[in-house]
Amino acid sequence: MRFWGLRVGMLIALLLAVSMLTFGAMNLLGDPLFNILGPIAGDTENPENLAKIEAAKEQFYLDRPLPERYVRWLGDFVTGDFGVRFSASGQPPVSEVIAERLPRTLALSGMAMAFTLAIGIPWGVWSGSTFKKGLDRLSTGVAFFFISMPNFALAVVLYYLVGLRLGWLPLRFDAGDPFWQRMHQLVLPALCLALTGSAVYQRLLRTDMITTLQEDFILMARAKGLSRRHILFRHALRPSLFSVVTLFGINAGAVFGGALIVELIFGIPGIGSLFVESIFREDFPVVLALAMILTTGFVVMNFVVDILYSVIDPRVRQ
Repeated sequence: MRFWGLRVGMLIALLLAVSMLTFGAMNLLGDPLFNILGPIAGDTENPENLAKIEAAKEQFYLDRPLPERYVRWLGDFVTGDFGVRFSASGQPPVSEVIAERLPRTLALSGMAMAFTLAIGIPWGVWSGSTFKKGLDRLSTGVAFFFISMPNFALAVVLYYLVGLRLGWLPLRFDAGDPFWQRMHQLVLPALCLALTGSAVYQRLLRTDMITTLQEDFILMARAKGLSRRHILFRHALRPSLFSVVTLFGINAGAVFGGALIVELIFGIPGIGSLFVESIFREDFPVVLALAMILTTGFVVMNFVVDILYSVIDPRVRQ
């Protein structure tokens, strides 16, 4: 219990630190009034414009000290109120914009992580069991090729080869299509995000499998006449998963980061494209909300990794 209490305390402290740094940075960059009102933000001599300036300051708490604004924003954020966008009308609310786009990014990221595990784990197990054979060397070359390819470069290559030349998978995402058709449209961008991660999983799991397959309990299993498949997946895989589990939490953050570019390439109106648009528009309420949501997701994913650690090896809790 003390172990989990310590982990939760560390996660909360991390979220608070990220929120303070992000909020401070956003309020030091640019002029919020100009982003809200445009050129009239500097016209204080016109009574009508001055009234708009004062109204904007009151609406966005720009007339309050920075610490007070942070406390107000944090209190609203934890209750699900992300504020309104930087515009004269303040519409639509940030929560509505994010609620519209978040499911698409979650679907893309979830599919990408599922593909990463589905490709990387069997690939690593097979490669570790064929150590120093010709196919293992070929597999190693393919893995290093995918590891060396950035997500955006891989996305461009697959966009051209699989989508344009071969026509195997759809290239564009249409939010108005039926659910299963939209899922089909996410397969190619999800593969772009998954192939690099699966190659990294393959390298880590291959190394751990080679070590595990030399252990005495594996020799005992072979002496009992158990099948090769049974030995690999029932006896050797679980003790070899520590590196993969560690990487899983980090890979979740990499998937979200890669989605920023992949969504733009494939025209997916998700969180990634919204994040980029909001940065260029200096729409700070949206940037703040997205930064905190992504950080929270990353922190929760690493908490799940800690739970998986304790399942694989209960000694971690001690």
